[in-house]
Amino acid sequence: MFYISILLPQILPTDFPSCQRAEGLKPQEEFASEFREEYKDKDHCPCKKACRYHGNCKECVAIHRAHQEHVPNCMRPMLNRKIKILSELTEHTLANEIEPPKEHLRKEFL
Repeated sequence: MFYISILLPQILPTDFPSCQRAEGLKPQEEFASEFREEYKDKDHCPCKKACRYHGNCKECVAIHRAHQEHVPNCMRPMLNRKIKILSELTEHTLANEIEPPKEHLRKEFL
């Protein structure tokens, strides 16, 4: 449970020398194992959209990769954090040019 509470909202470490790769992957494997156990009977999908692929990560990601129009909702916070850092280079003036689309949410989020 330690890794789920600590690492779930964060990116797992990947910047380790190749000679220490096996050791460096241990936290990732522990996280995956604990995640599978914790969420085997729970909804793990953070997406709030009304979507027939809710909770089916493999199909959802495959569809988004095939269309290449946008990324799944679960990946947006991570990408937005990175884009925000880039946006600082222009003092976030891009924000004045963007209007988000209307989204169709699941009933429990209306």
